[in-house]
Amino acid sequence: MCTVSIFPKGDNDFILTSNRDEAPSRISLPPSFYDFNGKKMLYPKDELSEGTWVGVSENNRLICLLNGGFKLHTRQPIYRKSRGIVVKELLVAPHIINIFNDYNFLGIEPFTLVIADWNDGLQFYQFVWDGLEKYFEKLPLEPKIWSSATLYTTSMKVERLEWFKEFVETNENSANNILDFHKYAGKDNNEYGTVINRGFVKTTSITQVCKTGTTVEMRYENVRNKFVSKEQFKFPEPINE
Repeated sequence: MCTVSIFPKGDNDFILTSNRDEAPSRISLPPSFYDFNGKKMLYPKDELSEGTWVGVSENNRLICLLNGGFKLHTRQPIYRKSRGIVVKELLVAPHIINIFNDYNFLGIEPFTLVIADWNDGLQFYQFVWDGLEKYFEKLPLEPKIWSSATLYTTSMKVERLEWFKEFVETNENSANNILDFHKYAGKDNNEYGTVINRGFVKTTSITQVCKTGTTVEMRYENVRNKFVSKEQFKFPEPINE
């Protein structure tokens, strides 16, 4: 997996959308609320690992996972922990920057994280673990797209980025328009359109997270059967001291 985009919407609001590219046989469950280490969380669940690829926690934080780091890596026979479990553990950590310094990533397959944190104003971050080194970067609050290094070559990424730039320049960045981009950009291109079908791996679901004020809505769509699920996470009103 996968394809991810993020758009700031002003007033600490944003829209993140994630296409999950996975083996069709791998089962995922629609978003639901869970308690993890004493923290309330909302996420779709990977049934095999019991982890997730995109989640929101009561810590005013969203984390979205892409498999792979900067480039295609050689898979090892065994890893000590699922990347989807890592997402859950980072969602409940008290301080997002400190946890990346302290967390032991050794023995975990390479991955990229897209993070939105709104504890002290909205902040976007990118974290990459390449299997040896970790790279943490604060991002500007502007539209951005990611394509997983495990599935998309450099030339594919470049073309997808051009689609994205054209979309940003010619469309209002509404939730529906962004969702349409994630469904139809490169339509009928089964190899590297935003919805792929390579047989052994397909786009299986699209999850969109919209933060508006103190409400975060998570919309999940199963690409195969068109089942749509929506959940809302209500956050407390901020207190001005």
